Amino acid sequence: MKRLAFASISGTALEYYDFAVYNTLAALVFNKLFFPTVDPLTGTLLAFATYWVGYLSRPFGGILFGNLGDRRGRRYVLVMTLLIMGICTTLIGLLPTYETAGVLAPILLVALRFVQGMALGGEWAGAVLLSLEHGTAQRRGRNASFAQMGPSTGMLLATGAVALSTWLMPDAVLMDWGWRVPLLASVVLVAFGLWLRLGVPETPEFLKLDRTATQARAPIGEVLRNHWPRLLVAGGSRFGPDVLFSLISAFCISYVTTILGHSRTFATLALAIGAACNVVFIFIAGTLSDSLGRRLVYGLGVGAAAVWLWMLFPMLDSGSEVAIVAAFAIGLSIHAFMYGPQGAFIAEQFPVQVRYAGSSIAYTFAGVFAGGLAPLAFTRIYQASGETGLIVVYTGVALVITVVALLSARHKSVPGTIS
Repeated sequence: MKRLAFASISGTALEYYDFAVYNTLAALVFNKLFFPTVDPLTGTLLAFATYWVGYLSRPFGGILFGNLGDRRGRRYVLVMTLLIMGICTTLIGLLPTYETAGVLAPILLVALRFVQGMALGGEWAGAVLLSLEHGTAQRRGRNASFAQMGPSTGMLLATGAVALSTWLMPDAVLMDWGWRVPLLASVVLVAFGLWLRLGVPETPEFLKLDRTATQARAPIGEVLRNHWPRLLVAGGSRFGPDVLFSLISAFCISYVTTILGHSRTFATLALAIGAACNVVFIFIAGTLSDSLGRRLVYGLGVGAAAVWLWMLFPMLDSGSEVAIVAAFAIGLSIHAFMYGPQGAFIAEQFPVQVRYAGSSIAYTFAGVFAGGLAPLAFTRIYQASGETGLIVVYTGVALVITVVALLSARHKSVPGTIS
C-alpha cells in the first residue's frame, strides 16, 4: 500500500503540476503574452477563458478514458493520460507568443489546453481507483485520499516553481523566456511518473472482472441508463469544493497581484503555503471519513467554508501580508475537509463494473460548471461591479448544491461499501 500510495500521489501530482503551472501563469503573465491588445483585467479574463477550455474538454476525456478504464484496466489508462499530459505541457512551453505569431498563438494555446484537459479528465478516477481498489473497504477513505493529495502536491510544486522563477528572474526575463522553464521542466517529472506507474500492478477488483469476463460491454451507456441518480449525487458533491478551490487558486492569486498590487513572488508563495496545508489536511480528512463517515466530514468542511467565505476578502483587502497568507492557508485547509473524503464518496456511488466510467463522468461534467467556469465568472463579476460580495454569494450557492447532494446520498453507496 505504501508503494501504491506513492504511485497514486506522485502520478496525480505530476499531472496536476502541468495543469497548475498553466493556471498560475494564466493569472500572472499569459494575459500579457497571449492577449496583449486588451487592458490587463480583460486579458486576465481571456486567459481564464483558456483555463475553462481545460475544464470544458474534461468530459470528453472522462467519456473516452472512463470507457477504456472499465474495459481495459485502470493502469492502462493512467499511463496513456500521463503521456498525453506531458506532451501537451511541453508543447505549451515551446509556443510562440502573440508578439511572434499573432492570433495563431492563442489559438494554439487553446488547442493544447483542450487536449490537456481531456487527459486530465481520464486521470482522476483512475488514480483514485488505483489505491482504493487495492485496499480494504474499511480504509477506502484514507486510501482514496492519496490520489486527492496529488492535485495540491502538484499545485505546491507548480507554485514553488513559478515563485522561484519570479524570484530569480527580473520581470523582463520572465516575460521573455523565463515563463517557459516551469512548463518544460515537466519532461523530467513525466518520465519519473511513467516509471512509477509501469511498476504498479492492476487492481484486484478489475483483475477479477477480467478473469470472469464480467466487464460492462458499454460502461457509459450503463451508467446513463441505470445509475443517473448517482451521477447527480456524485456530480453535485463536486460543486462546493471545486468552486472554492478555483476561487483561491485562480481568482485570488490574480486579485492579489492585479488589484491589490502585491508581487507575483509573494502571491505564489502564499498559494504554496496554502497548498501545503491542503495536502496535510486531505489525508487527515480522508482518514477521519473512515470512522466518522464521508458525509459528516464533508459537511463539516462545507459549514466551515460558508463561514470563512465572509472573512476572505476583508483579510485580503487588509493589506497585511500575514493576513493574506492566513486567508490562503485557512481556505485551503477547509477545502481539504471536503476534498479528502470526496474520492471515496464519488467512487462508492457506483458498482465496480462501471466505477471508472461513472466516477469520471460525474467528476468531469461537474467540473465544467463548477471549478472550470468559476474563475471566468468571478473575473467578469468583478469587472462589471468592482465588488466582491457577489463572488462570495456565487461560491455560497455552490456550497448549497453540495449540501443537497450529500443529503441525497444514501448511507450505503453500493453493496459492500461504507459511506
